[in-house]
Amino acid sequence: MKKNFISNSTASVRMFKNDFLESLSKVRFYVPLIVYLPVIGYLFWKAIIEMQMPVSTFTGWFLLGVGIWTITEYLLHRYVFHFEPDVEWGKKIHFIFHGVHHDYPNDAKRLVMPPSASIPMALGFYFLFDWLLPETTVYPFFSGFMIGYLFYDMVHYALHHANFKSGFWKKLKQHHMLHHYSDSTKGYGVSWTFWDHIFKSGFDKK
Repeated sequence: MKKNFISNSTASVRMFKNDFLESLSKVRFYVPLIVYLPVIGYLFWKAIIEMQMPVSTFTGWFLLGVGIWTITEYLLHRYVFHFEPDVEWGKKIHFIFHGVHHDYPNDAKRLVMPPSASIPMALGFYFLFDWLLPETTVYPFFSGFMIGYLFYDMVHYALHHANFKSGFWKKLKQHHMLHHYSDSTKGYGVSWTFWDHIFKSGFDKK
């Protein structure tokens, strides 16, 4: 297959002429934790303390939220982040959202989604789930969904910057590195490889 440009530099290309917009495109890996852990804590409080939801009910909806995140992660990565438009402005948007990460995979400040992008996306998902789900169940469900998202962000950072010696994490890192350096049309699961197996988009074992 065609090999694209991949930089080994720990820095990245400048994406915006405007300094403020450029700053919004970069973020330290721990920033999503600072932004979303208080939100998740509030959702826990809202469901368990204020709504007095039974722990079994909360746990069930929470786990469902985590599970829905895993398929959401896969579908977003495969069909949104890797959708390459033909028009010039579409190509620029694709590069900003994901293309830059594939060209500069070692840039530590472009490994987790910046709040300027993740907050609008999170709000969109919240209101969608609030509309779809039975009353009050959005609190445990969305807290699980967001835990799944934070796990994805932290795992993605670790896969690029941590050295794993054996076991599950080494296999997961190999899976993601093959996506970057071998074939970007496979291996869309980042924190989970389950859906790659289901949809036959994983890498052949050798």
